[in-house]
Amino acid sequence: MQASTCLALGLRAVYLSRPVYELLPYAYVLAGACSLAASWFVHEAPWPTVLVVVGMLAVVGGLVILLRRRDYRTTQSEYTVKSLDD
Repeated sequence: MQASTCLALGLRAVYLSRPVYELLPYAYVLAGACSLAASWFVHEAPWPTVLVVVGMLAVVGGLVILLRRRDYRTTQSEYTVKSLDD
């Protein structure tokens, strides 16, 4: 949502502290791994499938965030303001 839309709806932006923000992808991967492990032990009808799907989404999502952040930071460190003006 855009900032004006959020303000019109009465929503506020949520800002996380840097340590929490940096740990989120690792938390997603860990939660996904726990979900995958739990699917191994749960034997009641729909839950193993649900846990596998949620676990895979969390692991893949966490890895995507980690890799995108790494790529962005690497790209940003290669460029300076002066090189972009040329």
